[in-house]
Amino acid sequence: MVDVEGLATEAIDYGLRLHRRIGPGLFESVYETLLAEGLSRRGFRVERQKLISVTIDGIELKDAFRIDLLVEGALLIELKSVERASPVHLKQLLTYLRLMNLPLGLLMNFGEETFRAGLKRVANTLSAFPSS
Repeated sequence: MVDVEGLATEAIDYGLRLHRRIGPGLFESVYETLLAEGLSRRGFRVERQKLISVTIDGIELKDAFRIDLLVEGALLIELKSVERASPVHLKQLLTYLRLMNLPLGLLMNFGEETFRAGLKRVANTLSAFPSS
């Protein structure tokens, strides 16, 4: 069983160091590359720009959406580099978590003045497809 809370702690720690070092203002892809590589160097398996397919009501949606980072197959990280994150970004992350049946996701907005202001933790308490 993967310690998703431990993964989140590591990701947040590296994200904070990254934001302190280079600050806001770069493209999202730059932060994504650096965060993915930093977590990989810490020994984690990180998948970037992963295409996700889902089946809803028997209808397969191939490559329905793309997630920024998936760490150890358990922690979903969505990155932004905007002045202010929109509520829709949190809704999007929660929907991804539910469709993938993952417990936890992080929204990291590197565009905010401080890393803390741009960090949101989203827990999935429901599944879009309950098993029963």
